[in-house]
Amino acid sequence: MNDLLDSIDITAAPPENEPMRQYYFMKKCRGYVEAESKRLGRPLYAAINTFGCQMNARDSEKLLGTLEQIGFVGTEGEDADFVLYNTCTVRENANQRVYGRLGQLNNKKKSNPHMIIALCGCMMQEEQVVAKIRKSYRFVDIIFGTHNIFKLAELLWERLDREKMVVDIWEGTESIVEDLPTERKYAFKSGVNIMFGCNNFCSYCIVPYVRGRERSRSPEDILDEIRTLVADGVVEVMLLGQNVNSYGKTLEHPISFAELLRRVNEIPGLERIRFMTSHPKDLSDELIQVMKESDKVCRHLHLPLQSGSSRILSAMNRRYTKEQYLALADKIKTEIPDISLTTDIIVGFPGETDDDFEETMDVVRRVRYDSAFTFIYSKRTGTPAASMIDQVPEAVVKERFDRLLAEVQRISAEVSGRDIHTRQKVLVEELDDHVEGMVTGRLGNNTVVHFRGGAELIGSIVTVYLEESKGFYYMGTLAED
Repeated sequence: MNDLLDSIDITAAPPENEPMRQYYFMKKCRGYVEAESKRLGRPLYAAINTFGCQMNARDSEKLLGTLEQIGFVGTEGEDADFVLYNTCTVRENANQRVYGRLGQLNNKKKSNPHMIIALCGCMMQEEQVVAKIRKSYRFVDIIFGTHNIFKLAELLWERLDREKMVVDIWEGTESIVEDLPTERKYAFKSGVNIMFGCNNFCSYCIVPYVRGRERSRSPEDILDEIRTLVADGVVEVMLLGQNVNSYGKTLEHPISFAELLRRVNEIPGLERIRFMTSHPKDLSDELIQVMKESDKVCRHLHLPLQSGSSRILSAMNRRYTKEQYLALADKIKTEIPDISLTTDIIVGFPGETDDDFEETMDVVRRVRYDSAFTFIYSKRTGTPAASMIDQVPEAVVKERFDRLLAEVQRISAEVSGRDIHTRQKVLVEELDDHVEGMVTGRLGNNTVVHFRGGAELIGSIVTVYLEESKGFYYMGTLAED
């Protein structure tokens, strides 16, 4: 990368083609960082604060990769020279968190005038949000959205050159820019975007409006990226998309997600493959068979339910019924008996009655999830559900939510201990942050395991005897392979 940047002539006009155009601006920005660092007598630091999903987390790794090529040193927190918030807007409280944090940043910027503050991500795709920031948070320097995160270097240079707020929001895009620098959080595992956007338009969800329509990366680019990651020490990849089951439909030569998974499974040196998220409406028999036959695809499937009521599912525009979901879950468990199923559930969707809620409880008891992410319905302006009548009273929603959470936890505690007193493969991820001399890792089914070990084990897959189940995690002992 340094050789590439050194070869670029920044006295010439910027290239039109991507990603060379961004490399050009990386080099221009690097000159500013070097000069400012010399003036201050220290490195310039950059902090990225990520809100939301794993796709945002992966985007943040790319953004940090660009900043580090420019010359910034990555750091945690907000006491930095460049602070970027990669935002989420799935729920209203996510927006409020960002506004609150911005208020605190304003004070930091007053004592550090050369600080640059940037905002990107899903929240920035909302017109009213950008208008509010322009008016009430005028100390923000750069605002961009989800479709043009690759332009960070160019936008930073524009801000340095113009010395005023830069706003660059795209309504949508058909292009995908490859081959930009990335700074991974973990050396041994990585997310890999296989597609962007969503075509499902669930009535409660803002994502299709802020992430745009589905766009799939070519299988060749995905496979090349994973091979490069493996050569760099990665043993586990997470294939990411808003709905991975619809991968490949927009390609010039369409292929199924199952076929992509089959090809990824053939990459030498790769040990584990995960993916999310799967939409129940188009999870195919082919995908179930590939998961069953693969020696690398982890025995974990996140299959969002959202509601157990067919009537509510229809209002949500989920395009499956309770009966279809239960049949699918049964088929998956029959074909892959050791599968770990997890899910998402929304409580208090407009019009949800006691009977509708009991249907959800019934699905939870019949499927017996390993774990579930449970949410109270959050009204999002701009979605069809926001204008629906029969919004459920807050007290009713809270009572239902507490009942659901208790049931989910009860079942999870029973289900999650099924591998006790067995030897299992564990990917060691980090030092245990509660007990000295312990490490933490994950089984293929995503269950956490704590056992005695040192930092030298991090990133390796080891055999662990599972001695004790604590309901949601195991205590184990390192065993001989």
